[in-house]
Amino acid sequence: MSFSVAIATHNRASDLEHTLAQLRRLDPWPTEILVCADGCSDRTVELVREGFPECRLIENETTLGSVASRDRLMREAEGELVLLIDDDSYPMEENFVALARSVMRDAPEVAVLSFPQRTDEFPETLDQSNFGPSQQVASFANSGALLRRSVYEQLPGFAKIFFHRYAEPDYVLQCMEAGYEVCLYTGLTIRHHTVPAMRDELLTHHFHARNECWSVLLRAPWWLVPPMIFCRACRQMTVARRRGRLWIRREPLWWREFVRGIGPLLRLRQPVSFATYRAWLGLLRQPKERLTLGPTYARDS
Repeated sequence: MSFSVAIATHNRASDLEHTLAQLRRLDPWPTEILVCADGCSDRTVELVREGFPECRLIENETTLGSVASRDRLMREAEGELVLLIDDDSYPMEENFVALARSVMRDAPEVAVLSFPQRTDEFPETLDQSNFGPSQQVASFANSGALLRRSVYEQLPGFAKIFFHRYAEPDYVLQCMEAGYEVCLYTGLTIRHHTVPAMRDELLTHHFHARNECWSVLLRAPWWLVPPMIFCRACRQMTVARRRGRLWIRREPLWWREFVRGIGPLLRLRQPVSFATYRAWLGLLRQPKERLTLGPTYARDS
């Protein structure tokens, strides 16, 4: 099975350089490495062209956002399996390609395989030796997920209108409706440095809250749309209240953006069945153990 590694990046050349250097450790080597420079104005393009000629460079002339960039990467990749990572994340195991390929070959019903992350955001994960059993899950992180491209091309894919955040659980709903699973495989790990550059917590919250409600509009059965949007908006207000007055005062900003997007979203709407939506909500509350994916084994950092 051909294997692509795909990275979307925006003005973080130093982090990208470190990640690409780490990818050179992989053995066997992936079929290709793609880098999407999303409207970059720093030295990213020159870095890839001159320092990492083995990579295929894709350029967005203007910034389209991480969601649209990853959608473009998925559609331009040549590999049947596409590992999506951030410009500050990479596989820890040198034989990652061979092991991940083996798991996906033996589980054709799995559309997405995600992996535990050793991240500076949660220091306890850096030395964690066991991440528990593999599970069927309702979401995944695009900073370390292996997607089956043939499945992606059958589905609407990442909702480009989202710009940033929440494309992953929306895609899981699509996969489940089509009869596929999305799983967390704990036998391999991703190192994620989660650098603070280009991160705005309040803006990220707004993206997440707006897109979460947009996803309801895209995928939920009609009779579930009003109560689900109300519940999610209330939950996001609770998040804002915990962060203080500034967040509360600015919460209506994403409400306005949500309303503005209703028209375009209705044209894109492809709801799933109630059975699928109920099963997905159940996985949100409690992932399901998936031990048949392969042996779970400890890895040292």
